Amino acid sequence: MKAEALVFTGVAAFFGVVTAVYVVWGSVEPAGTAVLLISFLMASLVSLFLWIQYRQRGTRPQDRRQAAVHEAAGPLAFFSPRSYYPVLTAAGAALLGVGVVYGLWLFLVGVGVLIPGIAGFVFQHNDR
Repeated sequence: MKAEALVFTGVAAFFGVVTAVYVVWGSVEPAGTAVLLISFLMASLVSLFLWIQYRQRGTRPQDRRQAAVHEAAGPLAFFSPRSYYPVLTAAGAALLGVGVVYGLWLFLVGVGVLIPGIAGFVFQHNDR
């Protein structure tokens, strides 16, 4: 995960520099500063997570230049064969967004559809 950590560290550094330049240049708009700052913080969070994973798990075959293909063979993780929860979650998110425009009743319907979708994602394979 070293390569991924380096990429997100570069993205975080880019947003950090751009945020600093944007603030120093005397921008009057606080929304731009907030968006750039949040972008920096989000990239930093992903970068920190990837560095921690790299420190805990060590190098993978993908991190070495001379690694053979067969070293990374085998199952990587468990992936659900089929699930309807992504569709349910997307429908709930769409109803939530449309509910912001059309009214509270549709927003609440979206919440009612979204909550089971998220709960299904979380508890779908709880026995694994």
